[in-house]
Amino acid sequence: MKVLGIDPGTASCGYGIVVESDGRLHAVCHGHWRTSPRERLDARLLAIFDGVRALIAEHAPDSVALEESYVGADARIALSIGQARGAILVAAAGTGRGCVEYAPARIKQSVTGYGQADKAQVQRMVTTILHMDEPPRSTHAADALAVAICHALCPPLLRAVS
Repeated sequence: MKVLGIDPGTASCGYGIVVESDGRLHAVCHGHWRTSPRERLDARLLAIFDGVRALIAEHAPDSVALEESYVGADARIALSIGQARGAILVAAAGTGRGCVEYAPARIKQSVTGYGQADKAQVQRMVTTILHMDEPPRSTHAADALAVAICHALCPPLLRAVS
């Protein structure tokens, strides 16, 4: 199984592809798209949309998983993340793939064993689980790999109804 995990955001949108083979998980690729706040919003969302479609075309993942929105104190940030999520959902749907979504606490629980883990803990565990020589440089990429790991480790029956 090959999973594309995405950590949505308009300023920085992380992605990571994980493949499960013989009971082991390995990173295929990871990174993030950065867009400038000086750009028009439609151009920023198009960059994310195009990036997702290009990854799907190149790597043909079996599943696309993304982190659910976290609604904090800043409504503008929540709206911005929601817009990025919309671009991701439409990009995946346009390739015939639906998206599954996981709450941040569930992702952290799956990867670290603790639903309130900080970014450094997630990054360390992603590196360990995926047998990487060095941690992802971007915390957004590490978070996206964590989303992919969460989905890959999810029991098959839960994957079918997610």
